[in-house]
Amino acid sequence: MSGVPPIEVTSSSAPVSELDTDLLIVPWGETESVHAVSGLDEAVGGLLRQALTSGEFTGKPYELLLASVVDARWKVRRLMLIGAGRLDGFGPSQLRRVATAAALQCRQRRIGRAAILVRDPVSGAGGPVTGDPRGIALVRAAVEGVTLSEFHTGSFKTSDPPPSPVLQWIVVTGPVPATLAGELERSRILATCTNLAREMANEPGNVLTPIEFANRAAAVADGTGVSVDVLDEARLAKLGMGLLLGVARGSAEPPRMVVFRHDPPDASDAPVLGLVGKGITFDTGGISLKPAEGMDRMKDDMAGGAAVSCAMRAIGLLGAPIRVVGVVPIAENMPGGKAVKPGDVLRSAEGKTVEVLNTDAEGRLILGDALWYARSLGATHLVDVATLTGAIVVALGKGVSGIFGAPDRWVQYVRQVGDAAGDPLWPLPLVDEYRDQLKSEIADFTNTGGRPAGSITAALFLREFAGGRPWAHLDIAGTAWVDEARPYGPKGPSGVAVRTLTELAVAARAWPDVL
Repeated sequence: MSGVPPIEVTSSSAPVSELDTDLLIVPWGETESVHAVSGLDEAVGGLLRQALTSGEFTGKPYELLLASVVDARWKVRRLMLIGAGRLDGFGPSQLRRVATAAALQCRQRRIGRAAILVRDPVSGAGGPVTGDPRGIALVRAAVEGVTLSEFHTGSFKTSDPPPSPVLQWIVVTGPVPATLAGELERSRILATCTNLAREMANEPGNVLTPIEFANRAAAVADGTGVSVDVLDEARLAKLGMGLLLGVARGSAEPPRMVVFRHDPPDASDAPVLGLVGKGITFDTGGISLKPAEGMDRMKDDMAGGAAVSCAMRAIGLLGAPIRVVGVVPIAENMPGGKAVKPGDVLRSAEGKTVEVLNTDAEGRLILGDALWYARSLGATHLVDVATLTGAIVVALGKGVSGIFGAPDRWVQYVRQVGDAAGDPLWPLPLVDEYRDQLKSEIADFTNTGGRPAGSITAALFLREFAGGRPWAHLDIAGTAWVDEARPYGPKGPSGVAVRTLTELAVAARAWPDVL
């Protein structure tokens, strides 16, 4: 596994007229004038002014204007203007999507070489960005955007080949620091690892079984310096992981737990970041069987585990300065003859007992054992990622993931990192009174608190296994899968949380403010 596809991404501060490339992409805001980029209208023979004046092109999000360059002094052959939307909302997140949309258009047109002009229309300067922090953030977003376009959902189609990738990208900037090359590589790694998580979540359940998922997750770490240990059912039993083993009982496929360790030689003993991702390779609901409609989507119930696995790859490649532990519990939730039944009691590795009222609330069970294990490996700060509850979709829809946890400063920090990485998060409360909904007559607590505040009671369940450490829970049930194709991406898995988890580890030098 190479980590970065053999696609050339370079930067240039040369005038756009001197770029030797097939296509120049220029993001364009809604209220910009024809003079926003000097010489552009003249290069296309006045077509830009005509399109702006007539309303053919307005700069609304993802609108396109294609034009041939007629100025013989220009080396660029064609121009693509793509709408960037309102200037008051323009920033790295919007540019990332605009860059992806433009790159997807390039792939459909089988354009082999392209350049993207990275500028900040909000500043009004008109020219490309320079080396200030906002400029570098925009450059990184553009590189991530064009890289995200390389994901293809139709890997099992035999008569519909994927569109050709753009093999050479030039990112056009102004004067920038010598470290820009490293920023380009960092952005490529973040986005390719996101695409890798999307590939995993796109696999059908008959292909990505628990054993196969464990094997692929382990292979993800090849060449990164991250060590991997795969725990089979015998080792899980020896550790007393009754929650994970209980969920797996109904399936002919045995469970696994993949454990990653990133241990830089110069890292101190603390902090240690613990990342935990739900790895249910297919979720029927078990004895509490789900409705047939939409059950095929449950192949993506391991999206949190894919996010942790691929983030660990990026963390190793980028050399995060702190120790990181990644734990991915993996199982199938099936209604077999040995399956857990409603009313059964399971004992966790930590010794806590859980009355299972609904076997479709299985994700929190396997995460409970995994959170305990991350703590036992020395994790001082925890983040878990899971497609956990339908209730979070009702609360926040499909565009924002929910975040829960404690203390508030840790949750807010994780949220800030997620927002900056393009994975928007919205905090929800851990209402202590709702803990009563998890009361059991025969065990320490139940695995579900019913329909009211379902995402909150699920988070309260996970809190029981956080051991009082700083902990954040990301519920990505609404954001792990895109239901409809959009200009900036196809229908299918999103790869949510890979960039957030990676940035948490890579930017750990900022942690003293939140410890």
